[in-house]
Amino acid sequence: MLDFEVIARERLERAFYDYYAGGAEDEITLAANRGAFAEVFLRPRVLVDVSRIETSTTLLGTSVSMPVLIAPTAFHRLAHPDGELATAKAAGGARTLMVASTIATYTLEEIARVATGPLWYQLYVYKDRSLARNLIQRAERAGYRALCLTVDTPCLGTRERDVRNRFTLPPGILMRNFEAAGFDVASLGDSFHSYARRQLDCSLTWDSVAWLRSETKLPILLKGIIAAEDATLAVQHGVDGVIVSNHGGRQLDGTEATLRALPRVVDAVQGRAEVLMDGGVRRGTDVLKALALGARAVLVGRPCLWGLAAAGEEGVGRVLEMFRQELTLAMALCGCPEIGAIDRSLIASD
Repeated sequence: MLDFEVIARERLERAFYDYYAGGAEDEITLAANRGAFAEVFLRPRVLVDVSRIETSTTLLGTSVSMPVLIAPTAFHRLAHPDGELATAKAAGGARTLMVASTIATYTLEEIARVATGPLWYQLYVYKDRSLARNLIQRAERAGYRALCLTVDTPCLGTRERDVRNRFTLPPGILMRNFEAAGFDVASLGDSFHSYARRQLDCSLTWDSVAWLRSETKLPILLKGIIAAEDATLAVQHGVDGVIVSNHGGRQLDGTEATLRALPRVVDAVQGRAEVLMDGGVRRGTDVLKALALGARAVLVGRPCLWGLAAAGEEGVGRVLEMFRQELTLAMALCGCPEIGAIDRSLIASD
C-alpha cells in the first residue's frame, strides 16, 4: 500500500504532492499520527476458529463491508481528471462509504449521481449562513446520509510547504460546490487559503451545532474532536457521532496524535454517540488497533489520494481492497472472527 505514495510522488507536480502530503509548521503532529501506531502493540489470542472472517459493520445504521471509510479531502482533480467521481465509484465498488468534501472539484450532485455506495457530506459553517444552508439542502436532496461538521478550523493552520510552493489551483479546477450555489467563485481566489480567509467563521461556538441541528434532520457528526471535554459537550448537544481528528496534522502543530486521544474520547462519550477516527492509518493492523481502542471505524484520506494519482478509480479501489485484505489477516491472526470480537483486551498494556 505504501508503494502508491511513491508512484503518486513521481506523477504529481511537486506543489500538488506537497499540498496533499504536508502538515502544519514543523509537521510534528503529522508524524505523531503515524508514529502512535508503532507505540501500540497487540495481544493476539490463539486457538480461535478464524476459518471465516467477517469485516462488515454498520455506521449510523448504514451497512458497510468494512470499518474503513474514505475521509473528506479537497481537490481530487489535482490527482486525476476524474477526481471525486473516481473516488466515489471506487468506494461503491468496495461497498464502503465516502465522505465528500465541501472543497471538491466536482459538485456534490455530480458525485452523488455516480456513487453506488453511501455518502456522507463534510461541511463547514460559514460567515454567510445562507451558503451553508444551500449546501445542506442540496446534500439532503442528493441523498447524502449524514453531515460531518468540521470543527477544528476556525482559521487555517500554517502549511509551510504550500507557502514555499506558492500553491494555487491550476486553471479549470474550481471549488465547484460554491459555483453551483451561485457564489462568485472568482472572489474566493485561487487557493484554499484565499477561500479560508474569506469564508471560515472564527466566531463559531457550540451554538452553531444547535443551529445546524435546526437546519437538518440528517445525522450530525463533529469532525475534529481531540479533548474528552469536547466529546462530552458534543453528546450533550445531541450529535450522533464524533470523529477524533486533528485534520491530518494540517491545523495546530503539536496536537496530540489521534490514536492516543481516541480512548479518552470513547470513555467520555460512553456509548451515547458513535466514535470514529482518522490520522495516520496506513495498514490493516492500524485499523485493528483503532477498533480495539474503541473506534467504530476509521477514515483514510491520503492513501486514497495516492491511489487516485497512481491509477484513478482502479487505484483507489486497490487501496481499499488492500485495507480489507490486511484487516482480514490481522483479525485472523489475533483470533477475532468478527468486528464485535475486537475490544481493548487486544491491546498490550505497559
